[in-house]
Amino acid sequence: MTWSNLDWPALDRLRQKFLSGSAQSGPYWESPADLASYDLTYGERIGWKWDQVLRELRLRAWKPAARDVLDWGCGSGVAARRVISFFGAENFDSLTVWDHSPLASDFAEQAARAAFPALRVASATPGLLAADTPIGLLVVSHVLNELPPVALAALRATIARAEAVLWVEPGTHAVSRQLTALRDELRGPLHLVAPCTHAQACPMAEPGNLRHWCHFFAPPPSAIYADPDWVKFGQRAGIDLRSLPYCFLALDRRAPAVPPADLGRVIGRPEHFKPYARVLNCDATGLAELELPKRAAPALFKELERTKAPLVYRWQREGVKLSGGEPVA
Repeated sequence: MTWSNLDWPALDRLRQKFLSGSAQSGPYWESPADLASYDLTYGERIGWKWDQVLRELRLRAWKPAARDVLDWGCGSGVAARRVISFFGAENFDSLTVWDHSPLASDFAEQAARAAFPALRVASATPGLLAADTPIGLLVVSHVLNELPPVALAALRATIARAEAVLWVEPGTHAVSRQLTALRDELRGPLHLVAPCTHAQACPMAEPGNLRHWCHFFAPPPSAIYADPDWVKFGQRAGIDLRSLPYCFLALDRRAPAVPPADLGRVIGRPEHFKPYARVLNCDATGLAELELPKRAAPALFKELERTKAPLVYRWQREGVKLSGGEPVA
């Protein structure tokens, strides 16, 4: 699939289903061309979110131990391909894909075979999904707003079998809060790797924090702003190409080697005003709005405005006032 033969009507139809919520009513793929057009456009934008999540996992010094991957609710399969490419195909033995749409499973399987010729790739069988045998690395991407209760129960059962889980969702208030509730449900048997810097209950659930939600922003490749194909896509889809909000969870049955008790994670984006910057910070002490006077740390003030890296910091702070900070690198 290229930009010259993109199926624009199919993309318009898919966009309408996503916006209206009717995607929850069942499979919405009508042809392999649907999936190919999606993979080049919406799927690629999801891939940029995964790229940022994977960068953060590298900052946290995490990599999967399992050599087998299951992409649950795979769609076009972009999530698993990003994960395998990032960590190196040589570090995996197999990829299994599953989607409630056989068209999607077939597309994801074929795309993965083309990307990783040496990897064993297959679609999941009903027997595998119903079994209670362990699963290696479970990859889940952009499914929560499409899952009826029975499907969410099936996903919970699959998570219970996984050695590790990487889960990325849209960064909306509703979806993020749903993922936060699942985070608190899953912690214990599974250890929190990211985005959390602590293992306590999520402070977003506290009554005073209900207006907040755990979300972040991924940077698109800068070249797309001068790319006429991406500009046309953004205009037709009504999308701000600069905005890629997401939320995510990384979970592992292995306990972290060193608990990151001194780390803070910035939620959303820093806000910059003339004399100071303000960040919503989550760490082991809870959720707090912290202020950094520009004169206290001019270089950090500028960095917070310009950096594209995941905002994981060791702060120098007294109460809600920051005097400095170092990014995890």
